[in-house]
Amino acid sequence: MRHPGSDHLGVRTGVGVGVEGDRVSLLATDAQLRDWVAADPAPDGPARDRIVDTEGRLVTAGLVDCHTHLVFGRPRVDDQARRARGEDYKTIAAQGGGIRSSVRDFRGRSVDELVGLAHARLAAVAALGTTTVEIKSGYGLSVADELKALRAVRRLQDESPLTIVPTFLGAHDVPDEYRQDRDAYVRLVIDEMLPAVARERLARFCDVFCEPGVFSVEQTERILAAAGRLGLAAKLHADELDPSGGAELAARLAAVSADHLGAISERGIAALAASETVAVILPGTLVFLGKTRQAPARALVDAGAALAVASDFNPGSSPTGNLPLVMALAVSQARLSAEEAFLGATVNAARALGLDDATGRIVPGGRADLAVWNCRDVRELSYWYGMPLAWRTYAAGRPCYLPEPGITSAGSGGIPLSPQTF
Repeated sequence: MRHPGSDHLGVRTGVGVGVEGDRVSLLATDAQLRDWVAADPAPDGPARDRIVDTEGRLVTAGLVDCHTHLVFGRPRVDDQARRARGEDYKTIAAQGGGIRSSVRDFRGRSVDELVGLAHARLAAVAALGTTTVEIKSGYGLSVADELKALRAVRRLQDESPLTIVPTFLGAHDVPDEYRQDRDAYVRLVIDEMLPAVARERLARFCDVFCEPGVFSVEQTERILAAAGRLGLAAKLHADELDPSGGAELAARLAAVSADHLGAISERGIAALAASETVAVILPGTLVFLGKTRQAPARALVDAGAALAVASDFNPGSSPTGNLPLVMALAVSQARLSAEEAFLGATVNAARALGLDDATGRIVPGGRADLAVWNCRDVRELSYWYGMPLAWRTYAAGRPCYLPEPGITSAGSGGIPLSPQTF
């Protein structure tokens, strides 16, 4: 959706969703759904065997978090304390904090430990209505440790009910052992990391942190060109803290997405608007870092760019997987409408992962990734600021979040809910 708005939501009342296996079969009235179930109860099969009464609650596609760093070890609470004393992100990173501190911690952890930590985080985001999660590597920064990260992500793909999309981000930063020869590290990424990732088919995308003082536009292009030759599609961390030309590069390379964009230029906005590259904003990151500005979401949408919203779940600059909370920040801080924020966390987020044919919307034949909410108006998802609104969450037709009996999520606002079948 290049111009997301309320006219694109396709809101329908008095209908439910029929599911067979992992796919949506039909959207129909309560009576039609009951007739459909009665016509083929399939006692020995996986479908048409039960009805869930949502009592009039809002049913949407499951949320899609198209930018996370969810596989990591310890939190970076020291970084937050230093920012509270007035130190900025770049100063902390230059003195060994930031990503480099996460790298030192990550290298000492096993795949089993990382998978266990990530499973708990995935369960938490499922309880908040998310059913699809992109996960980047990038805290290993060596051949062995980047492969360890992506093998952990593969385990999560196999073991989690959620859809997990793997991204290689070996060019997240330059590790300590290469600080004096950054280009040598770029060669390591191109000559050793990328071929190893491709051989094991561990990633769908390759991302690069294109930022002054991290990886230059020229280095970024070299890495992404090498990734493309190996079959990995391009993503970019672009113009997060300072303008670098990252958005323009993303558009020129036809990258799937350009993410962050807190310091994007007017030329970058125009380039994304004229391209098929999705602009992904991460409003929680800039809030957590104490920044007073946000990515120019309004300008991007008004120019015609496709815009997605994501959490950036990571240990240092956005330690949250609460996508509805991030949607609320997109409205209050980045001036999106509630409808634009919702589409940014569903349809356009799926597009930023190349999944928009079957994910991020409820359509017959699409994946049965569904969220049922303790509200009736989609605008409430970005209104009840930080409140847990999800009633139930389904991934590929199977429940991945069911609250304890007798527990009702906060935030329904006392709205009387009328019966409705799902």
